[in-house]
Amino acid sequence: MQTHTPTTPFGRRTMSLGMMASQAVAKSAPAGAQVQKWKVFQTIREARELIGATDRALAILNALLSFHPETELTGDGELIVWPSNEQLMARANGMPATTLRRHLAVLVDCGLIIRRDSPNGKRFARKGRGGQVEQAYGFDLAPIVARAGEFKELADTVRAEKNALRIAKERLTLLRRDIVKLIETGIEENVPGNWGRVYQTYQAIVCRLPRSAPRQLIEDICCDLHGLYTEILEVLESFAKTQNPDANESHSGRHIQNSNPDSIFESEDRSRNKNEAGGSAAETDNVRSLPKRELPLGIVLDACPNLRELTQGGEIRHWRDFLAAAELARPMLAISPSAWRDACEVMGEQHAAITLAAIYQRSDQINSAGGYLRSLTDKARDGKFSTWPMIMALLRAKLDADKSAEKTGHEPRSGGESGEGRLEVSEALLRSLNKPRS
Repeated sequence: MQTHTPTTPFGRRTMSLGMMASQAVAKSAPAGAQVQKWKVFQTIREARELIGATDRALAILNALLSFHPETELTGDGELIVWPSNEQLMARANGMPATTLRRHLAVLVDCGLIIRRDSPNGKRFARKGRGGQVEQAYGFDLAPIVARAGEFKELADTVRAEKNALRIAKERLTLLRRDIVKLIETGIEENVPGNWGRVYQTYQAIVCRLPRSAPRQLIEDICCDLHGLYTEILEVLESFAKTQNPDANESHSGRHIQNSNPDSIFESEDRSRNKNEAGGSAAETDNVRSLPKRELPLGIVLDACPNLRELTQGGEIRHWRDFLAAAELARPMLAISPSAWRDACEVMGEQHAAITLAAIYQRSDQINSAGGYLRSLTDKARDGKFSTWPMIMALLRAKLDADKSAEKTGHEPRSGGESGEGRLEVSEALLRSLNKPRS
């Protein structure tokens, strides 16, 4: 009895050239081809993004493979399975019927299965007198046998891409760690150089990284970071060669770590900065008489608006944002980690950040930000320093500048902020700031 193998789908489903191509590939499989169905399914699962299959579609394909009684699929064997939708839904963990039909179409479009629809669209098998299947209508798994080698190559490509991405991320992490620590080493060891500018260059490169970056972008950023890393390393190695060999850790002599913790700019005018940070005995008494409450964040930001430039979007809404901005400003001011650590231990992290923000606001007037911070830390340790007068002085200077601008007919400076976002100073604070200094 002659039979006909259907090539078109039942009902209103349309035929496409892609379906015809899948059927042609299935016919091209050699008769002796033999594959392990679960091994091929594993390669399909790994390469599903390149194939175009969805996770739900693979769940259905897994169910279809389970209906084939043999573990091995052969090119000359019976490869059509005919489960009903109810049976497929049960083996696909109760998938809804509409979802089942949609993802069956995905499997057909991806060329993983072929529809062999009966005249009435039902799936069944007609058997002969001996029980052998003479004609089956359902889903043909022949493309899995014919394309097994292709699926393996695609899976290898996906694995290679994942491995390359992992290596690129590892390289990025190592370069970032090395650059940051080398910059800190340059500041700690008083190596000549504009380390604040170097740190800004590093931040500009790293800021190009999105939350989820493709491999090519990561590799491009790694190339830029490697160039910066090479330059920093050459500077440090050249400086190390000019130093006393006894200071090298590889020698047997005693090595004193952090023997000169000041940055390259901190040693300059140290005594002058101490005098600048100091004051008369009357000023010390004023420090003790200051209010004990904390400075409001709004007042600090109004006095030190330049710190907003370091944040993304120019917004500082919470103290944690303020502390993060201060961490960015520290290397730009060439303040050594040891000086910053001492300030945080003595003043507290919040007051140390306020002090650093004030220094950053007046960075054009301060020759050695690191030395100035150490001087203020020493005074705070003796109870002779508070952030209140520093912030009030900045506010007073800002108000004086605004008054001068109003008298000359110019717009008052707002520190880069719009009028809507500026801090409204209360009348009591204005009277306090306008009091003549004794």
